[in-house]
Amino acid sequence: MDAVRVALLREVLAGTEWLGATRRFAGVLRGSVVSHGGGLLLVGTPEYEPWHLAAHLVDEAAWSGTPELAPTLVRHHARLADPAHLAVGPGRIEAARRGETLLVVAPEEPAELLERVHGARRAGVTVLALGAGGGELAAMAHDTLAVPEGAELDLDSVQHLVSAAAGENSSPRVRRGFRDRLSRLADILTAPPAAPW
Repeated sequence: MDAVRVALLREVLAGTEWLGATRRFAGVLRGSVVSHGGGLLLVGTPEYEPWHLAAHLVDEAAWSGTPELAPTLVRHHARLADPAHLAVGPGRIEAARRGETLLVVAPEEPAELLERVHGARRAGVTVLALGAGGGELAAMAHDTLAVPEGAELDLDSVQHLVSAAAGENSSPRVRRGFRDRLSRLADILTAPPAAPW
């Protein structure tokens, strides 16, 4: 789905809760990865791999100047012979640590995935979930966006809205730390004076 189709979808959804919900979730996603300097892992289920969302997030990362949004796609059936960007297996979730974000896109909740997500959360990983909602995954996640079966939108459409919103400059900005503010102040104070008109 290109930017024009996303804009049309947004126009159709004006006045519904979907626009606010997807922008809020995208803001949480963006805030999580930007504040930690990246480390976004994206995983689905053995039957549903969110490769399309991964591609859109890579595009949004490039267009928005936010490289932290580019995810590592974790695949349940990755093989060593696959290209490097498709060869990351579920062991990567187990190796995840504090400061990383795990975005789980799951229309259902297989037990093996839940175990790995639980282990990642215990290791300090920020867990975000996009799926049916209301299950164990929602209880484990720091934030969720539920797309229940029979909703006005399907999971694929919601992923398009989330990825587009994550790349927007209007997403909530992360509060800068003391060192960042001090560095910015030093840059301002040491910058050459503006040229007179």
